[in-house]
Amino acid sequence: MSAQLFTPFQLGGLTVPNRVVVSPMCQYAATDGVPGDWHLVHLGQFAMSGPGTVFVEATGVEPNGRITHGCTGLYDDACEQAFSRIISFMKSVSDVRVGIQLSHAGRKGSTVAPWEGGGLIEGDGAWVTDAPSAVPYLPGWPEPRAMDDAALKRVRDAFVDAARRADRAGFDLIELHVAHGYLLHQFLSPITNRRQDQYGGSLENRMRYPLEVFKAVRDAFSSDKPVAVRLSATDWIDGGWDVTGSLAFSQALKDAGCAMIDVTSGGLDQRQEITTGPGYQVGFAETIRREVGMPVMAVGQITDPIQAETIVATGQADLVALARGMLWDPRWTWKAAVALRAEIALPAPYARCNPALAATPFVKRS
Repeated sequence: MSAQLFTPFQLGGLTVPNRVVVSPMCQYAATDGVPGDWHLVHLGQFAMSGPGTVFVEATGVEPNGRITHGCTGLYDDACEQAFSRIISFMKSVSDVRVGIQLSHAGRKGSTVAPWEGGGLIEGDGAWVTDAPSAVPYLPGWPEPRAMDDAALKRVRDAFVDAARRADRAGFDLIELHVAHGYLLHQFLSPITNRRQDQYGGSLENRMRYPLEVFKAVRDAFSSDKPVAVRLSATDWIDGGWDVTGSLAFSQALKDAGCAMIDVTSGGLDQRQEITTGPGYQVGFAETIRREVGMPVMAVGQITDPIQAETIVATGQADLVALARGMLWDPRWTWKAAVALRAEIALPAPYARCNPALAATPFVKRS
């Protein structure tokens, strides 16, 4: 039997050539939201190495929706044109599908890069963050601004504008970031959402704004291109967002036309208690796939080709995503193909490195 990891998969109207995905990973290397040569090389190396899909990092839909000043954005023509250049190169070297993770940092924004300490920006350059409620991320941090009706509309419209720009730039799919404690996740969790209006209180109300944003993005993006959602299945905190809520939200997303759930966890609050290990989040993906009946992607310490193949072959998830593993070894997909005795098309100038991998090298078609 051929390796399931290297079989195509239909994601809405999009066929991805295999089940290996490069997860979105923040680089903190953009200038005014504009990706540059670092991103061209960073993303281009992955495209050359055979994964079916490569996701661009969490990308702010407005300047104050970024995590840091170094985060990418998709809110003006310069951002759009830079991404178009990168996508064009990626598609010139392989049959890859390119996605973007659209995000708003909410109360986790206005920070410095991790290697600079990851704390709040102080003085010039700092901004007031938005959130469902005025609940600081950490003790001693300033309260975020509770979003009023005008702010809700502004951010929703920013997601719509970014989706249209993503379409024009040539992205094949969008992933809406509703995880890791960023703005849309903040609406879901009762820890961060203490609103008294139609967007707070009950599970239905807490899901309302993320669903409104999803539907608006889905309407703005080409109908033949999929829109997925990255979801934290649990906050890992008693009284927080949990798997029961994730199942209800996933069902609502499925009904609204969501093509896939990218299942992760945590990130909302540092009180979380997580026991990590190889594939520690895969069970959440399997539960959503089984109970909701929609495609899912598993992520989280998936590092070994046999492990990845087992996840797909046994029906725990439809796709697997790697992040740090790809940073450490950008040629992971080539090596997985060797380990699983699968064929994969290498770029023609590189095909000589292992002729057994592919009978037909990838050559760009004019």
